Amino acid sequence: KATREQLEATLGLDTPIYIQYFKWMGALLLQGSLGNSLWTNTSVMDEILHRLPVTFELGFMGLLVSLIVGIPIGVYAALKQDTVGDYFLRTLSILALAIPSFWVGTLVMVFPAMWWGWSPSVRYMTWSQDPWAHFTQLIIPALILGKAFSAIIMRLTRTLMLEVLRQDYIRTARAKGLSVNTIVMRHALRNALIPVVTLVGLQAPLLFGGAVILEQIFVIPGMGLLLLEAVGTRDYPVITGVFLIIGVAVVLINLLVDLSYGFLDPKVRNR
Repeated sequence: KATREQLEATLGLDTPIYIQYFKWMGALLLQGSLGNSLWTNTSVMDEILHRLPVTFELGFMGLLVSLIVGIPIGVYAALKQDTVGDYFLRTLSILALAIPSFWVGTLVMVFPAMWWGWSPSVRYMTWSQDPWAHFTQLIIPALILGKAFSAIIMRLTRTLMLEVLRQDYIRTARAKGLSVNTIVMRHALRNALIPVVTLVGLQAPLLFGGAVILEQIFVIPGMGLLLLEAVGTRDYPVITGVFLIIGVAVVLINLLVDLSYGFLDPKVRNR
Protein backbone atom coordinates (compact mmCIF):
# COMPACT_ATOMS: atom_id res chain seq x y z
CA LYS A 1 0.00 0.00 0.00
CA ALA A 2 2.83 2.38 0.88
CA THR A 3 4.45 1.73 -2.48
CA ARG A 4 1.17 2.48 -4.27
CA GLU A 5 0.69 5.75 -2.37
CA GLN A 6 4.29 6.73 -3.10
CA LEU A 7 3.82 6.01 -6.80
CA GLU A 8 0.56 8.02 -6.91
CA ALA A 9 2.32 10.94 -5.22
CA THR A 10 5.22 10.73 -7.67
CA LEU A 11 2.86 10.75 -10.66
CA GLY A 12 0.63 13.43 -9.18
CA LEU A 13 -2.37 11.11 -9.00
CA ASP A 14 -3.05 11.82 -5.32
CA THR A 15 -4.87 15.09 -6.10
CA PRO A 16 -8.38 15.65 -7.54
CA ILE A 17 -8.73 15.27 -11.29
CA TYR A 18 -9.37 18.98 -11.92
CA ILE A 19 -6.18 19.92 -10.10
CA GLN A 20 -4.26 17.35 -12.14
CA TYR A 21 -5.68 18.88 -15.32
CA PHE A 22 -4.75 22.47 -14.34
CA LYS A 23 -1.24 21.37 -13.40
CA TRP A 24 -0.85 19.58 -16.74
CA MET A 25 -2.23 22.53 -18.70
CA GLY A 26 -0.11 25.01 -16.75
CA ALA A 27 3.06 23.01 -17.42
CA LEU A 28 2.16 22.84 -21.12
CA LEU A 29 1.40 26.55 -21.53
CA LEU A 30 4.10 27.99 -19.27
CA GLN A 31 6.94 25.50 -19.76
CA GLY A 32 6.02 23.66 -22.97
CA SER A 33 6.12 20.40 -21.02
CA LEU A 34 3.93 17.33 -21.44
CA GLY A 35 5.50 15.53 -18.52
CA ASN A 36 7.75 12.49 -18.56
CA SER A 37 7.17 9.04 -19.97
CA LEU A 38 6.14 6.44 -17.40
CA TRP A 39 8.20 3.84 -19.22
CA THR A 40 11.47 5.60 -20.11
CA ASN A 41 11.25 8.65 -17.78
CA THR A 42 12.26 10.89 -20.69
CA SER A 43 10.53 14.12 -21.69
CA VAL A 44 7.38 13.42 -23.71
CA MET A 45 7.76 16.68 -25.65
CA ASP A 46 11.36 15.87 -26.62
CA GLU A 47 10.33 12.40 -27.80
CA ILE A 48 7.44 13.80 -29.86
CA LEU A 49 9.54 16.56 -31.42
CA HIS A 50 12.11 13.93 -32.38
CA ARG A 51 9.52 11.74 -34.12
CA LEU A 52 7.16 14.39 -35.50
CA PRO A 53 9.23 15.34 -38.60
CA VAL A 54 9.27 11.71 -39.75
CA THR A 55 5.49 11.43 -39.63
CA PHE A 56 5.03 14.82 -41.29
CA GLU A 57 7.40 13.81 -44.07
CA LEU A 58 5.55 10.54 -44.64
CA GLY A 59 2.16 12.29 -44.55
CA PHE A 60 3.34 15.04 -46.92
CA MET A 61 4.71 12.50 -49.38
CA GLY A 62 1.44 10.53 -49.21
CA LEU A 63 -0.57 13.70 -49.80
CA LEU A 64 1.69 14.72 -52.69
CA VAL A 65 1.27 11.29 -54.29
CA SER A 66 -2.51 11.48 -53.96
CA LEU A 67 -2.65 14.95 -55.55
CA ILE A 68 -0.26 14.09 -58.40
CA VAL A 69 -2.21 10.91 -59.19
CA GLY A 70 -5.78 11.88 -58.30
CA ILE A 71 -6.19 15.29 -59.95
CA PRO A 72 -4.88 14.48 -63.48
CA ILE A 73 -6.80 11.19 -63.56
CA GLY A 74 -9.96 12.95 -62.37
CA VAL A 75 -9.62 15.58 -65.11
CA TYR A 76 -9.02 12.92 -67.74
CA ALA A 77 -12.03 10.89 -66.60
CA ALA A 78 -14.23 13.99 -66.77
CA LEU A 79 -13.05 14.86 -70.29
CA LYS A 80 -13.60 11.23 -71.40
CA GLN A 81 -16.95 10.83 -69.64
CA ASP A 82 -18.70 7.46 -70.18
CA THR A 83 -15.88 6.04 -72.28
CA VAL A 84 -14.04 2.79 -71.62
CA GLY A 85 -11.19 4.72 -70.02
CA ASP A 86 -13.60 6.53 -67.70
CA TYR A 87 -15.26 3.29 -66.57
CA PHE A 88 -11.88 1.65 -66.04
CA LEU A 89 -10.53 4.50 -63.91
CA ARG A 90 -13.70 4.68 -61.82
CA THR A 91 -13.52 0.93 -61.17
CA LEU A 92 -9.86 1.25 -60.26
CA SER A 93 -10.68 4.02 -57.78
CA ILE A 94 -13.32 1.84 -56.10
CA LEU A 95 -10.77 -0.96 -55.72
CA ALA A 96 -8.22 1.47 -54.28
CA LEU A 97 -10.78 2.58 -51.70
CA ALA A 98 -11.89 -0.94 -50.87
CA ILE A 99 -8.44 -2.51 -50.31
CA PRO A 100 -7.09 -1.64 -46.81
CA SER A 101 -3.70 0.06 -46.70
CA PHE A 102 -2.40 -2.18 -43.93
CA TRP A 103 -3.15 -5.25 -46.07
CA VAL A 104 -1.27 -3.80 -49.04
CA GLY A 105 1.63 -2.88 -46.75
CA THR A 106 1.79 -6.43 -45.40
CA LEU A 107 1.78 -7.87 -48.93
CA VAL A 108 4.61 -5.54 -49.96
CA MET A 109 6.68 -6.69 -46.99
CA VAL A 110 5.97 -10.43 -47.34
CA PHE A 111 5.50 -11.47 -50.98
CA PRO A 112 8.56 -9.81 -52.58
CA ALA A 113 10.70 -11.57 -49.95
CA MET A 114 9.06 -14.90 -50.78
CA TRP A 115 9.20 -14.55 -54.58
CA TRP A 116 12.34 -12.52 -55.29
CA GLY A 117 14.23 -12.55 -52.01
CA TRP A 118 13.83 -8.78 -51.59
CA SER A 119 11.86 -6.70 -49.11
CA PRO A 120 11.88 -3.02 -48.10
CA SER A 121 14.59 -2.14 -45.61
CA VAL A 122 13.52 -2.06 -41.97
CA ARG A 123 16.68 -0.23 -40.86
CA TYR A 124 15.70 3.41 -40.75
CA MET A 125 18.17 5.86 -42.25
CA THR A 126 17.86 9.59 -41.64
CA TRP A 127 18.20 12.15 -44.41
CA SER A 128 21.61 13.22 -43.12
CA GLN A 129 22.92 9.63 -43.05
CA ASP A 130 21.84 8.56 -46.54
CA PRO A 131 19.37 10.71 -48.52
CA TRP A 132 18.65 8.07 -51.15
CA ALA A 133 18.07 5.26 -48.63
CA HIS A 134 15.86 7.61 -46.62
CA PHE A 135 13.77 8.45 -49.68
CA THR A 136 13.41 4.84 -50.83
CA GLN A 137 12.35 3.74 -47.36
CA LEU A 138 9.55 6.33 -47.25
CA ILE A 139 8.35 6.25 -50.85
CA ILE A 140 6.72 2.79 -50.67
CA PRO A 141 4.62 3.54 -47.55
CA ALA A 142 3.86 6.99 -49.03
CA LEU A 143 2.50 5.37 -52.19
CA ILE A 144 0.35 3.03 -50.09
CA LEU A 145 -0.78 5.91 -47.85
CA GLY A 146 -1.76 8.01 -50.86
CA LYS A 147 -3.59 5.12 -52.58
CA ALA A 148 -7.03 5.55 -51.02
CA PHE A 149 -6.77 9.33 -50.81
CA SER A 150 -5.89 9.60 -54.51
CA ALA A 151 -9.02 7.59 -55.33
CA ILE A 152 -11.16 10.01 -53.29
CA ILE A 153 -9.54 13.02 -54.97
CA MET A 154 -9.95 11.43 -58.40
CA ARG A 155 -13.67 10.85 -57.96
CA LEU A 156 -14.27 14.30 -56.47
CA THR A 157 -12.24 16.03 -59.20
CA ARG A 158 -14.14 14.16 -61.90
CA THR A 159 -17.52 15.15 -60.42
CA LEU A 160 -16.54 18.79 -59.98
CA MET A 161 -15.01 19.04 -63.46
CA LEU A 162 -18.18 17.67 -65.02
CA GLU A 163 -20.17 20.30 -63.15
CA VAL A 164 -17.84 23.16 -64.09
CA LEU A 165 -17.64 22.12 -67.75
CA ARG A 166 -21.41 22.62 -68.03
CA GLN A 167 -21.24 26.26 -66.88
CA ASP A 168 -22.02 29.14 -69.21
CA TYR A 169 -18.56 30.72 -69.03
CA ILE A 170 -17.04 27.46 -70.29
CA ARG A 171 -19.42 27.49 -73.26
CA THR A 172 -18.41 31.12 -73.89
CA ALA A 173 -14.72 30.16 -73.81
CA ARG A 174 -15.38 27.38 -76.32
CA ALA A 175 -17.31 29.78 -78.54
CA LYS A 176 -14.32 32.13 -78.53
CA GLY A 177 -12.21 29.32 -79.96
CA LEU A 178 -9.98 28.71 -76.95
CA SER A 179 -8.15 25.40 -76.94
CA VAL A 180 -9.20 22.55 -74.67
CA ASN A 181 -6.00 22.86 -72.63
CA THR A 182 -6.60 26.57 -72.03
CA ILE A 183 -10.21 26.01 -71.03
CA VAL A 184 -9.34 23.19 -68.66
CA MET A 185 -6.23 24.67 -67.03
CA ARG A 186 -7.16 28.35 -66.89
CA HIS A 187 -10.92 28.22 -66.26
CA ALA A 188 -12.33 24.82 -65.30
CA LEU A 189 -9.68 23.22 -63.13
CA ARG A 190 -8.99 26.25 -60.96
CA ASN A 191 -12.65 26.49 -59.96
CA ALA A 192 -12.96 22.74 -59.48
CA LEU A 193 -9.96 22.63 -57.14
CA ILE A 194 -11.56 24.70 -54.37
CA PRO A 195 -13.62 21.80 -52.90
CA VAL A 196 -10.62 19.51 -53.43
CA VAL A 197 -8.51 21.78 -51.21
CA THR A 198 -11.27 21.63 -48.58
CA LEU A 199 -11.17 17.84 -48.78
CA VAL A 200 -7.42 17.87 -48.14
CA GLY A 201 -8.01 19.59 -44.80
CA LEU A 202 -10.84 17.26 -43.84
CA GLN A 203 -8.83 14.14 -44.73
CA ALA A 204 -5.73 15.17 -42.76
CA PRO A 205 -6.71 13.00 -39.74
CA LEU A 206 -6.97 9.98 -42.06
CA LEU A 207 -3.41 10.56 -43.25
CA PHE A 208 -2.21 10.51 -39.64
CA GLY A 209 -4.31 7.42 -38.94
CA GLY A 210 -2.90 5.60 -41.95
CA ALA A 211 0.63 6.58 -40.95
CA VAL A 212 0.16 4.92 -37.54
CA ILE A 213 -0.31 1.47 -39.11
CA LEU A 214 2.22 1.86 -41.92
CA GLU A 215 4.94 3.08 -39.57
CA GLN A 216 4.45 -0.09 -37.57
CA ILE A 217 4.62 -2.32 -40.67
CA PHE A 218 7.68 -0.62 -42.20
CA VAL A 219 9.37 0.08 -38.83
CA ILE A 220 9.51 3.84 -39.36
CA PRO A 221 10.24 5.70 -36.08
CA GLY A 222 7.50 8.29 -36.34
CA MET A 223 4.54 9.38 -34.24
CA GLY A 224 2.52 6.32 -35.20
CA LEU A 225 5.13 3.87 -33.95
CA LEU A 226 5.55 5.95 -30.78
CA LEU A 227 1.79 5.86 -30.18
CA LEU A 228 1.54 2.09 -30.65
CA GLU A 229 4.48 1.53 -28.32
CA ALA A 230 2.87 3.80 -25.71
CA VAL A 231 -0.45 1.98 -25.99
CA GLY A 232 1.30 -1.34 -25.55
CA THR A 233 3.04 -0.17 -22.36
CA ARG A 234 0.09 1.97 -21.14
CA ASP A 235 2.29 5.05 -21.16
CA TYR A 236 -0.52 7.56 -20.69
CA PRO A 237 1.51 10.81 -20.79
CA VAL A 238 2.91 9.81 -24.20
CA ILE A 239 -0.54 8.80 -25.50
CA THR A 240 -2.03 12.12 -24.34
CA GLY A 241 0.83 14.12 -25.85
CA VAL A 242 0.67 12.36 -29.21
CA PHE A 243 -3.08 12.94 -29.57
CA LEU A 244 -2.69 16.58 -28.52
CA ILE A 245 0.03 17.26 -31.09
CA ILE A 246 -1.95 15.46 -33.83
CA GLY A 247 -5.01 17.57 -32.97
CA VAL A 248 -2.97 20.79 -33.15
CA ALA A 249 -1.46 19.69 -36.47
CA VAL A 250 -4.92 19.01 -37.94
CA VAL A 251 -6.13 22.47 -36.84
CA LEU A 252 -3.09 24.15 -38.42
CA ILE A 253 -3.55 22.21 -41.66
CA ASN A 254 -7.16 23.34 -41.89
CA LEU A 255 -6.05 26.92 -41.20
CA LEU A 256 -3.61 26.72 -44.13
CA VAL A 257 -6.42 25.31 -46.28
CA ASP A 258 -8.64 28.28 -45.41
CA LEU A 259 -5.84 30.72 -46.23
CA SER A 260 -5.29 29.06 -49.61
CA TYR A 261 -8.84 29.95 -50.70
CA GLY A 262 -7.67 33.51 -51.36
CA PHE A 263 -5.23 32.23 -53.98
CA LEU A 264 -7.70 29.90 -55.69
CA ASP A 265 -10.88 32.00 -55.51
CA PRO A 266 -10.67 35.70 -56.47
CA LYS A 267 -14.07 36.33 -54.83
CA VAL A 268 -12.63 35.34 -51.46
CA ARG A 269 -9.45 37.37 -52.03
CA ASN A 270 -11.39 40.56 -52.85
CA ARG A 271 -13.64 40.46 -49.80
